[in-house]
Amino acid sequence: MDDGKAKLRERLEAEARALGFCAFGVAPADAAPQSGARLRDWLADGAHGDMIWMEETADRRAAPAALWPDVRSVIALGMSYAPAADPLALAGHPDKARISVYAQGGDYHDTVKKALKALARWLVAEAGCELKVFVDTAPVMEKPLSEAAGLGWQGKHTNLVSRAHGNWLFLGAIYTTLELPPDVPHRAHCGSCTACQAACPTDAFPAPYRLDARRCISYLTIEHKGPIPEEYRTAIGNRVYGCDDCLAVCPWNRFADAAHRNRAFLPRAELAAPAIADLLSLDDAGFRAIFAGSPIKRIGRNRMVRNAAIAAGNSGDLGLAPVLRRLTADDDPVVAEAAEWALRQLTSKPSL
Repeated sequence: MDDGKAKLRERLEAEARALGFCAFGVAPADAAPQSGARLRDWLADGAHGDMIWMEETADRRAAPAALWPDVRSVIALGMSYAPAADPLALAGHPDKARISVYAQGGDYHDTVKKALKALARWLVAEAGCELKVFVDTAPVMEKPLSEAAGLGWQGKHTNLVSRAHGNWLFLGAIYTTLELPPDVPHRAHCGSCTACQAACPTDAFPAPYRLDARRCISYLTIEHKGPIPEEYRTAIGNRVYGCDDCLAVCPWNRFADAAHRNRAFLPRAELAAPAIADLLSLDDAGFRAIFAGSPIKRIGRNRMVRNAAIAAGNSGDLGLAPVLRRLTADDDPVVAEAAEWALRQLTSKPSL
C-alpha cells in the first residue's frame, strides 16, 4: 500500500472515533473465507429456528463480494454500549421485567447508521470511492469480519469479544471499492474459560463457539413469534426481551469502560426495570408510546405481553392473577395461551 492510502486510513480512523466509534479496523474483502461454510452447516442443523431470512440470504451473507462484487475493503466499526450497572441485578426481583442492556436506550440501528453515513460521506469526499453501509439488517457477517479486521474475536458464546470493550459492542460495516491497509486478524483469548457456557439458563450452547438459537432466550423472546416451548418457560424467569447472562459473565468485561459508551444508549428510566404488571396491561397504543425509539418496538404488543405473561407465571405473585385472567380472553391466541399457563403456575404453588 502506498503512503497516501496509509495516511487516509489514519485520518479515517480519527474521523470514526470523533463520530462515536470506539473500535475501528480494516479487512480485505476476501477475509474470513470459512464463515460461509460455517453458516451453511449451522443452517443445515436447523439451529436458526424459524429465522427463515437466514436461509434466504445465506449465499449473499457468505462473503462480501457475494453481496457486492465491487467491494475491495471492509471497514469494521464498533460502538460501545457498556452498562454502568450490573446487567444481572434484577435476577432476584421477580416483580420487575428484565430487558437486555442493548435495548434499554435508543435504537442502535438509528444511532449506528447515522454515524456510518456521516463517516461514509467523509470518505467519499476525501477519496471519491463507491461504498455501502450496513448495520445488522443486511446479510453481512459482521462478527467474523470484525475479527478479521482486528476488533476482537468471536467468543465461545459466538459474540464478538474485545480486550478493550468486553462484549458490549454494536457492530457496523462499510464496504468500499478502496483498497485500504488491512489490520491483522485478532487471535482468540477465551482459553479454558467456560463462564458463558455455564451461565446459559437454557443450555443453548451445544459446544463452544456454537449456538442453538432454538434454545436461546434472546431468540425465544424476540425472534420467535409463536408459543414459547413450555420446557424453556421456567428458565426464562423475568426476562421479557433478550438475555444478557452469557455476555454479563465474560471476564473480559472488567476492562470495558462505560465512559466510552455512546450517550444514546443510556438506559431510559421506564425500560431499566419496568413492572411486569404494567407490561401485562399494555394495549397497542400503550406499547407504541412506551417503546417508541427503542429496538423493542419491532416485536409488537402481542409478543411483549406474551413474554410478560411468562414472567408473571414465574413471579409467584398471585396479585397478577386478575390481569392474567383477562388476558386469557385476548384476541391473540398466543397471548391467551401464555396467560393460561401463567395462571396455572401461580395457582399450583405458594406465592413468594
